[in-house]
Amino acid sequence: MIPLEHLDSAQVPGGDELRLMRRGNDFMITLDRNELMNSRMSGSEEALATMTAERLTGRKAQRWLIGGYGMGFTLRAALGVLGPDAKLMVVELVPKIVEWARGPMAELTAGCLDDPRVRLVKADVALEIARGANSYDAILLDVDNGPDGLVRPANDRLYSRDGLRAAKNALRPGGVLAVWSAGKDPVFAGHLRKAGFEVDEVQVRARSNGKGAKHTIWFARKDGR
Repeated sequence: MIPLEHLDSAQVPGGDELRLMRRGNDFMITLDRNELMNSRMSGSEEALATMTAERLTGRKAQRWLIGGYGMGFTLRAALGVLGPDAKLMVVELVPKIVEWARGPMAELTAGCLDDPRVRLVKADVALEIARGANSYDAILLDVDNGPDGLVRPANDRLYSRDGLRAAKNALRPGGVLAVWSAGKDPVFAGHLRKAGFEVDEVQVRARSNGKGAKHTIWFARKDGR
């Protein structure tokens, strides 16, 4: 049995402590007893990007905002399907997440943060969304294990009525808000519809080989395609 190794810890501003763990070649990021990310389970995070791109086929010079770098699965998948004229802003609140990406997980990162289409912003994604009016073709959120402030209580505002209104305002006509979750949440799906979005809820397997637990992604489209 390969031992589990604790590599580093990071304090979430206004929240608890994240821990970077490694077992052999596999990395995990945990919060208390919750495993937030695992390098063996990238399928649904990749789908967050590829399925968003499918819903925006034909758009030129797309601008995306990705909330939460994590282990970079969503960013790398987005770079793989978007054209050279795309621009992606990656907003990460915890500086050490980026240090880990460039340090112990550099091989996993595969240089995606240095792609010329990418702009990395170390900030609160809610503030970046609030600053952008009619700015983005897509906003992708994977900052908690679902539509609640697990990582820190302040994240609740992202999924509130005001937060959804801000996201809708930041999207261009026909743009997509995509939200990742470890499980279903009918109440949140209802909130999206009440906010005026056209909602498509999809179940995706955790692993890229189609196996593992089922995760949920909501694709919420703004009017005016």
